[in-house]
Amino acid sequence: MLMQPKKRLVEIKGLSEAKIDKLVEASRNACPNFGIMSARDFEGQRQRQIVHISTGCQALDELLGGGIESKAITEIFGEWRTGKTQLCHTLCVTTQMGEGLAAGRVAYFDTEGTFRPERIRPIAERFNLDGDAVLSNVLYARAYTFEQQYDLLEPLAAKMAEEPFKLLIMDSIAANMRVDYSGRGELAERQQKLGLLMNRMRKLADEFNIAILITNQVISDPSGGAMFVVDPKKPVGGHVMAHASTIRLSVRKGKAEQRLMKVVDAPNLAEAEASYAISGQGIIDYKD
Repeated sequence: MLMQPKKRLVEIKGLSEAKIDKLVEASRNACPNFGIMSARDFEGQRQRQIVHISTGCQALDELLGGGIESKAITEIFGEWRTGKTQLCHTLCVTTQMGEGLAAGRVAYFDTEGTFRPERIRPIAERFNLDGDAVLSNVLYARAYTFEQQYDLLEPLAAKMAEEPFKLLIMDSIAANMRVDYSGRGELAERQQKLGLLMNRMRKLADEFNIAILITNQVISDPSGGAMFVVDPKKPVGGHVMAHASTIRLSVRKGKAEQRLMKVVDAPNLAEAEASYAISGQGIIDYKD
């Protein structure tokens, strides 16, 4: 109730403005954390609520301050064969390893048809978990359009209100968007829809204390040929994506089996990078 603008609530049949005002006031009284508080109180609140989900790789966990953070949207972008989807598969397992607040179910929205349940089993074995039990705790949905990606969030929110979820994965956020809104004339509408999707996910992260991981594609940067430009590629989504993501991570290929993850933008992490590798049992530490 408190996360919705009044103009959206008015659209609900049977709710007058006067009734909405009463409901909002009652919601404020029931949720004191939505009011003004000291930074010290806010720090204590975060310390009690925030959890980190292990990536399965010690070097990456150290880079990320413990792993993928809850109440945040973490974006990972990079070229193909850099391990983005493999990290998603690994997180399906590691999310279920903790206890209490640190453990929960996973929702996996697949837009590219790359989710493979058979990959989950060897990763589960690595962490001494039952493959069937792990797969039963992963809620899967295939999204064929950008609209479906948004529409799937409503039934997911209903499930989150009933069951303990800890992670939402969207792999990838850009695939459908680039097809459904391909022309320059549709750019403004595309960015508006993207903003709505990111905003909805951010509210889910806050409301249910879940971590959200989105993978993103990269495109050639028109200024990539200019002098001093280190990387001629940039993530899809422009400024809307850049501002809506809490943590932005880039991944790239290194030498041989080495892959590198770099913190591009984060409110509480230093700009640094770490190595990792892809194995038959998920994401692991890279050994030179």
